[in-house]
Amino acid sequence: MIAVPGRTLAALGAGALVLVLLVGLGWFWYSTEQRRALEAYATAASRVRAAQASQAKPEDRAAAVRELETALTRFSSSGAAAPAAYQLASLRYDAGDYAAARAAYEIVLARGARNTLRTLAQSGVGYTWEAQGDYAKAIDAYRGALGSLGPKDFYYESLLVDLGRSQELAGKKAEAVETYRRFLKELPQARRADDVRARLLSLGASS
Repeated sequence: MIAVPGRTLAALGAGALVLVLLVGLGWFWYSTEQRRALEAYATAASRVRAAQASQAKPEDRAAAVRELETALTRFSSSGAAAPAAYQLASLRYDAGDYAAARAAYEIVLARGARNTLRTLAQSGVGYTWEAQGDYAKAIDAYRGALGSLGPKDFYYESLLVDLGRSQELAGKKAEAVETYRRFLKELPQARRADDVRARLLSLGASS
């Protein structure tokens, strides 16, 4: 058996101690950052609630936007970043700042939002393009949002209507008719079915 010199054992022991200390410091830093992130996003959320109140003033919205932007800048990797970016997008959209709203929706998508939040952000991108009159890009956004959904999904109905509307506005009559017929085929009992039939009639098409 080969003996390990005492000096080597001491060095190994010191190295292990340093590693333990580094792990401990890393965990402490991570925990502190997580706590600060949650506090920042909680503060921003309270500002958003104030901005959405019926008696809210323009300065309330501006304060909410500042808090959200600050939190997103400082704690962009937090799990709360995607929902906060969606709140920021909604405030920007309500203020008519569509380009800034779209940028915030894209942050939601970039942060890996999934399921409902992802669908809402994708449709939000479409709404901003539509509001700016770029119907081709709105169509692409709505199609992208529909790509992962089926007739039984909650937002499928509204997104099909959004797609058909944008196709109409873009002058793509044949595509709009196809979308509306798809709607009636897949969702014959939907609450918007009568509206869709009316749109088809206005386009000179049958259901």
